[in-house]
Amino acid sequence: MPELPEVETTLRGVEPHLVGKTISEVDIRERRLRWPIPKEVDGIAGQKIVSARRRGKYLLFELSEGGTLLVHLGMSGSLRVIEADTDWRKHDHFALRFGSDRELRFHDPRRFGCLLFCQGEVEQHLLLAKLGPEPLSDDDAFSADYLAAKAKGRSVAIKTLIMNSQIVVGVGNIYACEALFMSGISPKRAAGKVSKPRLDRLVEAIQKVLGDAIEMGGTTLRDFLNEKGEPGYFKQELQVYGREGEPCRVCEAPVKRIVQANRSTFFCAKCQR
Repeated sequence: MPELPEVETTLRGVEPHLVGKTISEVDIRERRLRWPIPKEVDGIAGQKIVSARRRGKYLLFELSEGGTLLVHLGMSGSLRVIEADTDWRKHDHFALRFGSDRELRFHDPRRFGCLLFCQGEVEQHLLLAKLGPEPLSDDDAFSADYLAAKAKGRSVAIKTLIMNSQIVVGVGNIYACEALFMSGISPKRAAGKVSKPRLDRLVEAIQKVLGDAIEMGGTTLRDFLNEKGEPGYFKQELQVYGREGEPCRVCEAPVKRIVQANRSTFFCAKCQR
């Protein structure tokens, strides 16, 4: 599933081609995504996209008449800005056309992505209202003090806690494994048992691993393609994720894999305590 860096990479790629442009046509070939594409989307032709931003894993495109489009890439979705006369591929589900030559096209083989419409305050939308702070925001909302307050007295595993989008958004499975390794914390440790100095290191590690991944184009997954149709290149830098049985890059002990909350967790039992 595309995680925060992949979504941010997509946003940075498509934003210059969308903001300030007027939607001339909406072409919906398949409405049956994770939720049906609502009829309100059909009526947005003629409106301008005035801003594009990300909230968690949602892309938000604000329209000139007050509405906002919410796009989620799901497990296998991608957005491309392409020539309007490009042949439609199987699993291309909708396009927003700008003038006669360019369009934003959504491709999603598994159809777990979505295109929704919100009229009014988008931050109060059901899908966004309970999201935690952004780990890379400039307002310091995500800090060791904040995480310590959320972890206090909690017996849930620290990895499970940081993957909870109501605690902090965008720390998916890959990046949780990597950040915990970087900070030397066992993914099995109870959140409430992690000391404040170690939470300091964890917050810094989360921010570093996400920031590095964004700069390198996201993590190469089977289904993820960036806005140019190319895979990301962060996978080559992964320290533990997907490396079960291989030697730890620090101590050479074998990387272990366990299952937590139905997700594979990779870690070094010697380096992480």
